[in-house]
Amino acid sequence: MSDSQSIAVTASDLPLHCPQPDAPLWSQHPRVFLDVLPTGEVVCPYCSAKYVLTGERPKAHH
Repeated sequence: MSDSQSIAVTASDLPLHCPQPDAPLWSQHPRVFLDVLPTGEVVCPYCSAKYVLTGERPKAHH
């Protein structure tokens, strides 16, 4: 999948899950939570949507 087809997400979108609430009905699949923090990107195992974290990372809880 090329970067032009990546879905940009920010810290406010976490915890990240796919499909997103605004996904069309034809693209629905069981909800899966995805961990985008380790590498800044993650691919959904169901639909191959690629999510890329943009902006600041969330602040860690101490």
